[in-house]
Amino acid sequence: MVSIEHARRIIAAGEARANEIGVPSNIAVLDAAAHLKAFSRMDGALLGSIEIAISKARTAALFLMRTEAVGEFCKPGGTSPGLEQTNGGLVVFGGGIPVVDPSGVVIGAVGVSGGAVAQDLEIAEAAAAALGN
Repeated sequence: MVSIEHARRIIAAGEARANEIGVPSNIAVLDAAAHLKAFSRMDGALLGSIEIAISKARTAALFLMRTEAVGEFCKPGGTSPGLEQTNGGLVVFGGGIPVVDPSGVVIGAVGVSGGAVAQDLEIAEAAAAALGN
């Protein structure tokens, strides 16, 4: 289970990386059941990215994989065209990452939105690494 302390550490690590690269971001932490545990909208983060950050984390939590990996199934010629239309809509580009505990169990997910996809992914990776994994 992702605790509130875990969520705070994840958000703090994401905010630190976002500040380092100058990208105000929205950072969402969801539990393993894909329910919102914590959220941060940094000063200057885009309003339109709030729902994207939450949806990235939700996609990662539901499929137990990074959002860009889910996107591979949806590409033309992929095994699951239209998958992104399921579950109320998925986000299938980088920025959503499952969060695992030290034993490798998925305890939640983090989603980041506010910059370019590569920037969101960089911030999400820093955030997900906050628990030492």
